[in-house]
Amino acid sequence: MNIPGQGTTSSEPIHPDDIVKQAEMASDRLQEVTGEIAATIFGQEQVVEQALITILAGGHGLLVGVPGLAKTKLVETLGIVLGLNTGRIQFTPDLMPADILGSEVLEESESGKRHFRFLQGPVFTQLLMADEINRASPRTQSALLQAMQEYHVTIAGQHHTLPSPFHVLATQNPLEQEGTYPLPEAQLDRFLMQIDVHYPDFEAEKQILLDTTSAAPKAARAVLNIEELQHMQRLLRHIPVSNSVMDAILHLVRSARPDQAAEGASLHKSIAWGPGPRASQALMLTVRARALLQKRLAPSIEDVLALAEPVLKHRMALSFTAKAEGVELSTLLDELKKPLLAPV
Repeated sequence: MNIPGQGTTSSEPIHPDDIVKQAEMASDRLQEVTGEIAATIFGQEQVVEQALITILAGGHGLLVGVPGLAKTKLVETLGIVLGLNTGRIQFTPDLMPADILGSEVLEESESGKRHFRFLQGPVFTQLLMADEINRASPRTQSALLQAMQEYHVTIAGQHHTLPSPFHVLATQNPLEQEGTYPLPEAQLDRFLMQIDVHYPDFEAEKQILLDTTSAAPKAARAVLNIEELQHMQRLLRHIPVSNSVMDAILHLVRSARPDQAAEGASLHKSIAWGPGPRASQALMLTVRARALLQKRLAPSIEDVLALAEPVLKHRMALSFTAKAEGVELSTLLDELKKPLLAPV
């Protein structure tokens, strides 16, 4: 089982004496990144934070929301500000795996000799936007599995390594809309976080209206380069995590499993299946990233509580009984978080 983000960062060591200084410098640079994105994306501070956390932690994100909430613009802006090459795939019911990964074509040289040449698909980029991923068939959705987990693709028995870093930010329409297919559980688990995108408030929508209909809407500029981003991703894994935070992560994830849910609350009857160890790994990385974004040198239990829903929500499912009783997953997660509230 691979750790989330493994393969996107090298194992280059960082001296312990340099961690604090480098973390402070990284936090300052990330404040510039956040400010630049906020000048283009209005009223989605939490969404922006979670998207940055996903990339800093070396993972992939699933953006869930109705059309027209600037999900595409957010991904494009992130690519520009973070200095990443970007690509986009528009998922449709007739999309085939080769349209994503690439294919081999038979070519003939001037001398008449024939050979196969691999034509790279749009997956060969650093920041890939998989737009409306749940509009494609499950077979095509699964074509991203190997790329997202192993950072290479296999075509005709040949391995082709993807660029580094490599991140997927996929958008998904709510499943109740027509013409959508639920993502397989195996692919959902490949996403480090599920980021829910909601409608902006009145003031934010007013800013959107003014900016997008002006004669010269503001364009994002590059703040980081690839080397800086990869250094931050390596640095992230050196940020210390206290035993209390690690215990909070483990207690929360384990309590979200049907056979280990809290005894007194009969929550186990509401859970069909729960998160595996990859969820604990994801929380361990994302709480560090959130601390770094907020100019703190170590994560706290508050970070665990804040990221519990986006990390766990897509890694568990309600039982038939719970659905029949109208239980919502967010409400269930709030119950699971209650034992951690006291130390905060």
